[in-house]
Parts: sequence; structure tokens; C-alpha cells
Amino acid sequence: MTRLADATWPELTGRRPLLVVPLGAVEQHGPHLPLGTDTVVAGTVATRAVPALDGALLAPALAYGASGEHEGFPGTVSIGTAALTMLLVEYGRSAGRWAGRLLVVNGHGGNLEALRAAVPLLRAEGRDVGWFPCGVAGGDAHAGRTETSLVLHVEPTTVREELAEAGATAPLRQLLPRLRTEGVRGVSPNGVLGDPAGASAAEGQALLAGLVDRLVAAVAGWRVDDAGRLLG
Repeated sequence: MTRLADATWPELTGRRPLLVVPLGAVEQHGPHLPLGTDTVVAGTVATRAVPALDGALLAPALAYGASGEHEGFPGTVSIGTAALTMLLVEYGRSAGRWAGRLLVVNGHGGNLEALRAAVPLLRAEGRDVGWFPCGVAGGDAHAGRTETSLVLHVEPTTVREELAEAGATAPLRQLLPRLRTEGVRGVSPNGVLGDPAGASAAEGQALLAGLVDRLVAAVAGWRVDDAGRLLG
């Protein structure tokens, strides 16, 4: 048994497991990727990793996050940083009554501010909590080749490949000032930050395997920095 939703309470008595919680978002991902992309990626990374984590349980995904920068596009649903921070704190406090450790596997960059506030607070209260980012070194920022490859591997029928097109391709650090003031729509009318050209399921499979391996290794070491991030 690896899924929290399938367990009964007597089966958890005395176990103190690691609870792995995927955290995503419901937000636009260009004209070609589904709104649930971040939740799908986080959920898949967590699902693939849990069997390799001794005695760990996979929690149902938290599917809504802080996505205010994407609210210029229909379909985006953001609960904001303040609400997400409160949700994570109360979730950690409750789960911490029976789980030995809590790991949040994050699929959306907009959730970082909430994680950096909530997880250190939980740790200061004596709970063993960390978060892990589903980031790919050198990957593009949003709905580009990286995410398109991942979704082509995990849920290929949800990708509208014929609609894939480049968006704003400048480095994120150059776009950030305008993103903060204008949102994604002001910077990229199609919602893409990057270019999905060249994306493939094979590349997505390799990227996913790398994320899972990193997560498993990070849990084995379990070193958490001051922001609550699991290092590895």
C-alpha cells in the first residue's frame, strides 16, 4: 500500500511514515498544454518515486496554487500566496500528528513564496518537513520544450501539438520586471515562455527519470536548507 487515500486508519497506527504530497496549479500553459500541467508533473514525479522510498505514502495532490501572474488567461484558478501558505501550514500541522516526515513535491514556480514561508515555520514548530522542486536545469520557464516533452511522455493525448508555438524566449531574468508588473499576458500573448519546438516523449521520459532519481537521492540524504528546500 503506497497511497494515503487507499489506507485505513488502523493500517497507519504506529507507522510514522514519510508522507509525499504533490503540489501543482491550475493555470494556462499556452495554446497546446493542459491547465493541469504542473499538477500532472508533480504528481507523476511523486508517484514514480514513492515505491523507492521505504514505507512512504503518496497523498492526493494539492491541485491549486499561487498563479496570479497567469490570471490574464481564461481557465487559470489561483488561490494566492497567502491562502496557499495557510493551507500548507495547516496541512503540515494536521499530517504531522501521525506522519513522521512530510515532503511537498512542487510543480509550479509561483508556489515558492508560500513554500518558503510555510515550511520553515513548520520546521520551527518541530515538524520534519521539506519541499522538492520539479525543476530541470537549463529548461525553459513555462510551456516550452521542457514541459511539453514531459506531458508528451506522461499524458500525450492532452497535448495539442498542432497548436504548439514559441512565446517569449528571452531569459527569465530579463522578463521578470515586466512579469511582475504586467503578468504573463503582458509579456507573452500566447502564454508561452520559451519554445516547444523539438519537444518529444522520449526527451520527456529522460527528464522525468532524472527528476525521480534526484528526488529519491534527496530523500535518502534528507538535508533541508533554511528555506525548507530538500537539497540534492
